[in-house]
Amino acid sequence: MNLYDSLNRPLRDLRISVTDRCNFRCVYCMPKEVFGADYEYLHRNQILTFEEITRLAKIFSKHGVKKIRLTGGEPLIRKGIVDLVAMLASISDLDLTLTTNGSLLSKLALPLKTAGLKRVTVSLDSLDDEIFKAMNDVDYPVAKVIEGMDAAASVGLTPIKVNMVVKRGVNEQSILPMARFFREKGYILRFIEYMDVGHSNGWRMDDVVSSKEIISIINQEMPIEPVDPNYQGEVAERWQYKDGSGEVGFISSVTQAFCGTCNRARLSAEGSLYTCLFAIKGHDFKELLRSGATDDEISEKISQVWHKRADRYSEIRSENTIPLPKVEMSHIGG
Repeated sequence: MNLYDSLNRPLRDLRISVTDRCNFRCVYCMPKEVFGADYEYLHRNQILTFEEITRLAKIFSKHGVKKIRLTGGEPLIRKGIVDLVAMLASISDLDLTLTTNGSLLSKLALPLKTAGLKRVTVSLDSLDDEIFKAMNDVDYPVAKVIEGMDAAASVGLTPIKVNMVVKRGVNEQSILPMARFFREKGYILRFIEYMDVGHSNGWRMDDVVSSKEIISIINQEMPIEPVDPNYQGEVAERWQYKDGSGEVGFISSVTQAFCGTCNRARLSAEGSLYTCLFAIKGHDFKELLRSGATDDEISEKISQVWHKRADRYSEIRSENTIPLPKVEMSHIGG
């Protein structure tokens, strides 16, 4: 049974955070000032088990979900992640993907592919080691991330997509080098406007480099043109190089809100369902799972939550938006 929210948006994509932990400390997501050595992460019994995740995924699939993306934190640090992929891959007609920082991808690419993962998206914010290390804040080198991408490509986790968050004054000088490099590699680079996710990254509108500005920078050297989306509700706006040498994408949540076609729900590591990336609170499904609720009861709860959904944060955002204690991206993924 397909579900539609109060603005007639269907439920199609489910993003599942499998851990709130990460081995990077990216300044726009998990800055060290907040996520330091004394930060208290979720305990093992607080996060959903693989069986609980799979059970929910099966119920969501009956409501029209066709795509599941595993996120974190960093999903590949969750012990036994390959087993979870295999469990989810058994669900019929499901597009199963994963977003990662790439640090463990070289080792896990083949097991993930064998388990049934379809493809991966890798986060990388610069080819310049000094800039990238300043952004991940754990002294992790670019070469190791690219090594992970290449390992994924070699086993067929394709097309490889690369996410670059652009923050003014930090890495906008990396736009062209990134575009040149991944055009040559044949990987799809996607530029993401710096977003006000959570409440710990010190977001300001002045830090945003708009997609329009990035398109202009690229177009001056490597002419590009827009192309049709792959499917309704696709987040990234697709552009292709006019010479046919590949494509790039632009995720413009700040300057060109796409709330009107948003069909994504997010399940946090501790089992809360969020209907918006910028949500303030979620809906507890772990309690349902662990209190003996039937599949029909859980299904009905999903229906109730989605039917009431009216989120459109990006459409109403402004420079004067009052900061609210939104859930951190490390809890619900990107």
